[in-house]
Amino acid sequence: MEGQQSEGKSAYGKRSLWQWIALYVVIGVIIYGVIYFALFHKQNPYSSSNTSANSANQTQQVQKSVYKMMSKDKLGMVMTDPKGMTLYTFAKDTSGVSNCSGGCLHAWPAYVAPSQTGNFPANMSVIKRSDGTLQYAWKGMPLYYYSKDGDSGDAYGNGIGGVWTVIKQ
Repeated sequence: MEGQQSEGKSAYGKRSLWQWIALYVVIGVIIYGVIYFALFHKQNPYSSSNTSANSANQTQQVQKSVYKMMSKDKLGMVMTDPKGMTLYTFAKDTSGVSNCSGGCLHAWPAYVAPSQTGNFPANMSVIKRSDGTLQYAWKGMPLYYYSKDGDSGDAYGNGIGGVWTVIKQ
């Protein structure tokens, strides 16, 4: 009976079915480990060889979580929030104090900060508005959005009334 299989043997050769299953499980675990390592592996933060690289990376991450610089048509590189919405300063504000409230605040919403503490990039801080709201500030000047900027590419508020200005690099 040459064409028949022996009892307990698979059609794939002289190994039994449970040996093939075990082999496939081992291969699957190895593949899972390689994928997990590639996607989720983090370098040791205490490694002396990567201290400066890690520090630079953390600074970029902090900056990206608060603002970024983005090219806007004729304006060049301007400051935006992480989603790309243009940020403005108000000439009637003073360092650490917002003078935009009521209708002004409706047209120019504050760039609200979640907390007053944090690791902020250079020149970025948080002020407390008179209503208790926390607001991001650039070099002490409160930051705002313009309500008519509907898309991340918009910068329609620059120059309005001679008092609203984008932050340029």
